[in-house]
Amino acid sequence: MKYYLIIACVSFFTLTNCSIGDINNDIPQVTRVLWNLNNVSGGIDGVDNDFASGVIVWEFKNGTSTLTVSNTNNNAAIEDGLNSGTYSFSVNKIGNVEYLTINSSEFGSLTFTTNDTVLIINQNETSTGTGNDGYIYTFTKSVIVEN
Repeated sequence: MKYYLIIACVSFFTLTNCSIGDINNDIPQVTRVLWNLNNVSGGIDGVDNDFASGVIVWEFKNGTSTLTVSNTNNNAAIEDGLNSGTYSFSVNKIGNVEYLTINSSEFGSLTFTTNDTVLIINQNETSTGTGNDGYIYTFTKSVIVEN
């Protein structure tokens, strides 16, 4: 009978030793904002290319002013923006319009829509004027929280 009591006590203490309070909240969480290229339209040829989420991903790292691009599109004939790599970037605001510069070249105007979940980069709108043969890149935002 004593063995049953000892086994019951050991089991009780073993099973109740863990708690939700054991989570270490001292580890900072890292939030990454990724922009998935969904569509490229415009240009001289009037292209309209759609991409599945995750095929072309841009990640702006503000603290370092770097843009990391992961482009796994294998069709070189389709306009898809930048190749995979790391680029420097800056955003310049003139009036109410923000312009994206990548590797010291202005890339186009920035517009955020739908509660900042959609990013549109329009190469037809630059700080020096407007055009009609640039591309319009449409991105959808995804957020990843890492420990």
